[in-house]
Amino acid sequence: MERMREYLSAMCTGWDVQTVRAIVADTLDHIVDPMIYDEAVTLIEQHRAAGLDIVIVSSSGAEVVEPIGAKLGADKVIATRMVVADGKYTGEISEYAYGPHKATAITALAAAEGYDLQASYAYSDSITDEPMLAAVGHPYAVNPDKALRRLAITRDWPVLDFSRPVALAERSRFREVRRPAVAAGILGTVAAVAGVLLYAARRRARPEAS
Repeated sequence: MERMREYLSAMCTGWDVQTVRAIVADTLDHIVDPMIYDEAVTLIEQHRAAGLDIVIVSSSGAEVVEPIGAKLGADKVIATRMVVADGKYTGEISEYAYGPHKATAITALAAAEGYDLQASYAYSDSITDEPMLAAVGHPYAVNPDKALRRLAITRDWPVLDFSRPVALAERSRFREVRRPAVAAGILGTVAAVAGVLLYAARRRARPEAS
């Protein structure tokens, strides 16, 4: 974790924020077509129909994760964020969304938005996300690594196997979203983003009109 933090800091120091965002946007639109599992799309639609919010949780930089989240109609994004001064990255990391930090972040978000974590769903493929999975009432291991698969079996967590990757652009229905999507599911492999996850939080209960 510390080596990765140092790498991110060294790589970004001095870069102009708007330039980086423009490069990422152009790359996603014209060079890299992010991949998503078709099974994940079905999960997203099911959770959306149930009135759930989409929150993408990723250790990748917000500059990459946010555009992908926008393509998916996500309500919110939790990602690694760099400190900015005078429009440039200072090299310092303000939020590092990795491992236990993901659990801390979703707990804070739940408190701020009124989400019920015990009624929420989380999907991951990595043992590093055990804290996040353990924080919700409905954890799922999706195409898990060996360590997470063993843990899921031990804790009786459902294990899902996704096998139908599809280019995001081919799923044109995402481009027709008219309002923030509400759902849950793991995105699967996303080109240009390592370990992108999707975490679903149930909307707060609204009092019925009298």
